[in-house]
Amino acid sequence: MPKPDVIAIIGGGPAGALAGAQLASSGRNVILFDEKMAWEKPCGGGVTHKALQQFPFLADAGAGNPAGNPVDDCELISPSGQRVRFHLQHPVAIFSRLALNGLLLDRAQQAGVEVHQERVTRIDRSGEGWRLSTPARTYEASFVVFAAGARNPFRGQFLSPISPEDLMVTAGYFIPGQTPLIQIQFLKDLTGYIWVFPRVDHVSAGIACKMGETSTAALRQTLEQWLDENGFQLDGAKFYSHILPSFRPETFDTLEVCGDHWAMIGDSAGLVDPITGEGLYYALKSAELCADALLAGQPENYRNLLEDEVLPELRLAARVSQRFYRGEIFGGGVLERMISLTAQSASIRDLMSDLFAGTQGYRDLRARLYKILPAVMTEGLIGSLRWSRPESLRAPKPRSGEKMQPTP
Repeated sequence: MPKPDVIAIIGGGPAGALAGAQLASSGRNVILFDEKMAWEKPCGGGVTHKALQQFPFLADAGAGNPAGNPVDDCELISPSGQRVRFHLQHPVAIFSRLALNGLLLDRAQQAGVEVHQERVTRIDRSGEGWRLSTPARTYEASFVVFAAGARNPFRGQFLSPISPEDLMVTAGYFIPGQTPLIQIQFLKDLTGYIWVFPRVDHVSAGIACKMGETSTAALRQTLEQWLDENGFQLDGAKFYSHILPSFRPETFDTLEVCGDHWAMIGDSAGLVDPITGEGLYYALKSAELCADALLAGQPENYRNLLEDEVLPELRLAARVSQRFYRGEIFGGGVLERMISLTAQSASIRDLMSDLFAGTQGYRDLRARLYKILPAVMTEGLIGSLRWSRPESLRAPKPRSGEKMQPTP
């Protein structure tokens, strides 16, 4: 009996591992290559409620496994220092990427994926398929799925390299200790933010901005200063840096993700939100869609599936990203107004909670804002009247360093 066609996956992160598990569980012969296997990276590791709903095995793992830490409080900080803390209606599950990648790789192996801790150094055509070379040996495959991140060394063999204008630089620390909430600090004059995400046994703190706006050394200095000012000690902390895709609208408009017996998923395909830098959901979703197309015997349909379920949201995010970070509304910066309104309005806090949960998308965001606008205006008026009460009737103003809390 002839050996079944082999699908090779290069990269063992969430996208590669999930694609492998889905293909192998449906009887396909899958080999997966990753030189590092499970490893940490400087990201929050947040898995949204939307992702947990669509990939319930992650919710099960987070509930019964110390890898996942559900967090249901968030603090946003504007470039000028305004702070607002609010409750998330659906907790974000914070995973160590080391633990999450390990979980998904174990699941892939249990499904029958043949996992090799090897670095693929060369890919050549072999008939209608491919010959993959590692320092140890060569392998034959009929189809190759690339899931090796933004630094995918083979991208230039199939597509143009990612332009520096389509990249985001990140730097981060894994800090011993715990904190009870997610914190996001937006930055002056930079298209990016500082994050603090609490994991089970440490804190992931990092900073991200568009490549070319400043140096990694300057980013690191900004992060370290902020951490010091906010009470985070770096004793025993580990530093990491990384590159993420952050595509411009025109890049998404001409995006290619598959070709003759090959496909790219996750960060390799550039499927990252240009506003937030969030890529875990899109890594998992693109892996699922790519596997669906392969199992249907229509690998070329992968691009169409992305167009139906993923690309419109990312394309819109790319179009409004600069307006979000640098634009003005109601006579002030978008970020300043957003945080002020979040402090004043329960309706906006509900909206922000849904954005963090992933259940509120960008495409219908404007319609929702129009719908809640009367309530927001009423809540803002009530808030203004409260602050206009006589001094003797006002609540005490927060002391320096205290957090700005939403009006009840």
